[in-house]
Amino acid sequence: MEQKFNIRQKLEQREHEILSPYASFSDCSSGRDLYEDPCDIRPIYQRDRDRILHCKAFRRLKHKTQVFLAPEGDHYRTRLTHTLEVSQIARTIAKALRLNEELTEAIALGHDLGHTPFGHAGERALNDICPGGFEHHLQSIRVVELLEKHGRGLNLTKEVRDGIRNHQTAGKPSTLEGKVVRLCDKIAYINHDIDDAIRGKIITEDEIPKEYTDILGHSLEERLNTLIHDIVSNSENKNDIIMSPDIEIAMKQLRKYMFSSVYMNKRAKSQEEQAEQLVKQLFDYYEKHLERLPEEYLLRIKEKEEPPYLAVSDYIAGMTDRYAVAKFKELMIPSAWSVF
Repeated sequence: MEQKFNIRQKLEQREHEILSPYASFSDCSSGRDLYEDPCDIRPIYQRDRDRILHCKAFRRLKHKTQVFLAPEGDHYRTRLTHTLEVSQIARTIAKALRLNEELTEAIALGHDLGHTPFGHAGERALNDICPGGFEHHLQSIRVVELLEKHGRGLNLTKEVRDGIRNHQTAGKPSTLEGKVVRLCDKIAYINHDIDDAIRGKIITEDEIPKEYTDILGHSLEERLNTLIHDIVSNSENKNDIIMSPDIEIAMKQLRKYMFSSVYMNKRAKSQEEQAEQLVKQLFDYYEKHLERLPEEYLLRIKEKEEPPYLAVSDYIAGMTDRYAVAKFKELMIPSAWSVF
């Protein structure tokens, strides 16, 4: 009896009918490291998106710093809201260019899974103290390949992992969808960090140099609209994701302005030194007291013979801001006691 033509196959066929010839087609994926029977409903990149969305590391992003440590207010971005904004912008561009939205979204949702507590302050601390250094884009790969699901990983496709691994400025994604996310990460954080910096009275809109805002726009909405339209108009029907030279230069210069005025601002970063010291002290403590690590990390040291520092780094990198603070208080600060 002929096998029933399932929903996944119909969706895969539809991709070939409507997507750009430069898109990544689900039925042409290089696949997973460990073979799995295909789903009868979801194409392969949709399954990856769903796995990332449901994993523990994704949920922890809601309590990880984006830029401002412990801000007083409910409207500042966290690592999770940053991730969602990257995903939204990237999907808008991917849809306009007829690229694979599900691959784009999977890469976007997974790109910061390996980020540390306390944002880049935590990343700097681990990079300083780990023998092999620490980079969050590589840690994101460790999360999806090894750390999630008690050491089994998420078994994502090679295209999704490639996009996650190469989302940093120097990265070179192999798919157009990965290139979209790489650009949208910068677009999102530059613009939402400006919004948060204005909310936190670190800068005002009028203080942003006119040479950039006259090109990109004088509000969050105008700048996003300019950047998205520029990428779409310059990349349509091309096997690359590109920006016009004047827009790209303005965005890069605006990013430099943010580093000098916000990312290195003493008031905005007043607690980063304490955060770095907290992370380093936790690292030092767990290296000397490996028995205090959760069992799954100890098993990797014993059974897979991983260096102890790597297990310690994995554990601390996975902490949320508040969990790291709670662990520091538990381990470093004497508590009251009674003889009764």
